[in-house]
Amino acid sequence: MAGTRSRTADYVTLAKPRLNMLVVGSTLAGYAMGGGEMGDGPRVLSMVAGTALVAGGASAFNQVIERRTDALMRRTRLRPMADGRLASADAIVYASAMSLAGIALLTVAVNPLSAWVALATLVSYAAIYTPLKLKTSFATVIGAVPGALPPVIGWAAATNGLSQGAWILFGILFLWQLPHFLAIAWMYREDYARAGFPMLPVIEPDGRSTGRQSVLYTAALLPLSLAPTLVGMTSAAYFVAALLLTLGFLALTLRFAKSRSVPDARRVFFGSIIYLPVLWVLMIAGRT
Repeated sequence: MAGTRSRTADYVTLAKPRLNMLVVGSTLAGYAMGGGEMGDGPRVLSMVAGTALVAGGASAFNQVIERRTDALMRRTRLRPMADGRLASADAIVYASAMSLAGIALLTVAVNPLSAWVALATLVSYAAIYTPLKLKTSFATVIGAVPGALPPVIGWAAATNGLSQGAWILFGILFLWQLPHFLAIAWMYREDYARAGFPMLPVIEPDGRSTGRQSVLYTAALLPLSLAPTLVGMTSAAYFVAALLLTLGFLALTLRFAKSRSVPDARRVFFGSIIYLPVLWVLMIAGRT
């Protein structure tokens, strides 16, 4: 019985459910901003479940592909694949089943467009971004593309289209990810170096480029975070709140760029975790 529970826990871990909460939350934000009917329980639940299944499948494929490098990193060496607790064939079947189930659910219970966006997310994450991580530091930027698609899934689910609003939400999430991941890369740069990942803090260890890029991406996020009001999606109250929130996030990255310390990188990381859901809530509350 204990062995069964342990194996079940390993499969759950393979899907990274805690990380995918942000994915689901961003999808719901896209759905709400697209004018989706939140009272349509079956549709909303199908969208959430379908997106979560595809995200879980993508996470599982990622861990299969990176099982050898994960085994070299302290923070990932105990993952089920890295630790050898699950066979690759079993994990691939599991990842495939989740991904196919999620895409099928979105196609049948939501609409085909949302399923196509979810499929694009899966393929670009598992088949493009993950292999590129061992080849170039630019993979972080490439990986931000599938990472920014969840609100587009939600928008497609609500409108059966991909209009201007969808791409504004995409841009916000795209830019948000970069200081978030650069902070992680700085905190764990020794781990990444050990595994052979050419992350920016690994190839430029003085941290100047890491800090500078964190500031530049967050500065670019500032006008884009205000765009929902400028195009008539949200109220003036959202504009003011988003301005103050993003300036606070920018201040964290400026502090990190100046000190290039692990504590300040950690502040950027936790600040980013707070920033995104607060921004989504403000945006939905200010929707016009």
